[in-house]
Amino acid sequence: MRSTTLHLTTGSDRITDVTDRCAAFAAEAGTDGLLNVFLPHATAGLALLETGAGSDTDLAGHLDTLLPRDDRWRHRHGSPGHGADHVLPALIAPSLTIPVDHGTLALGTWQSIVIVDTNLDNPDRRLRLSFLEG
Repeated sequence: MRSTTLHLTTGSDRITDVTDRCAAFAAEAGTDGLLNVFLPHATAGLALLETGAGSDTDLAGHLDTLLPRDDRWRHRHGSPGHGADHVLPALIAPSLTIPVDHGTLALGTWQSIVIVDTNLDNPDRRLRLSFLEG
């Protein structure tokens, strides 16, 4: 199994497309297998999402409805509403597994791999990519 860790800054971007970085890593293998994408953080997740057509903006907006940034959260350190950030990974998992065919991600036509990150307190992220040949 081959693995690498990417260092990213999400900043104020709640949705960060990492498809190209994942595709480049899978292409290095040039064979069939599985790509595991893992985000080792307690306040962010990964999703397959159509980007650029409004779905990313819709998701970000609806996360505000589902996880309001107010004082209802018991987890209270950090910026107001930061407790919501810690609930996010229960709704949007921190890992994905993508089939790879001859070094190409087997994604649907409009699917992109994105980091979903509502935590403005910590924009520094690590993304671990692991390729299992098969």
